[in-house]
Amino acid sequence: MADSVYRVTEVVGTSSESWAAAARVAVETAAKSVRDLRVAEVVRQDVVIQDGGISAFRVRLAISFKYDSEE
Repeated sequence: MADSVYRVTEVVGTSSESWAAAARVAVETAAKSVRDLRVAEVVRQDVVIQDGGISAFRVRLAISFKYDSEE
């Protein structure tokens, strides 16, 4: 097995439904422009509060992807 190099970048997903939905939105959106996603780690979760209630769930993810090799 050849050695590999990965990059980690942070993205934030938002959903009015749940933290899981926010994470799903972030991964699905990132996958449209970044190939070979490997792992997403939840770094932080928070909510947006409006008029005394939760209006949005937000998840910050550290997403890793593999660099293309020149093989």
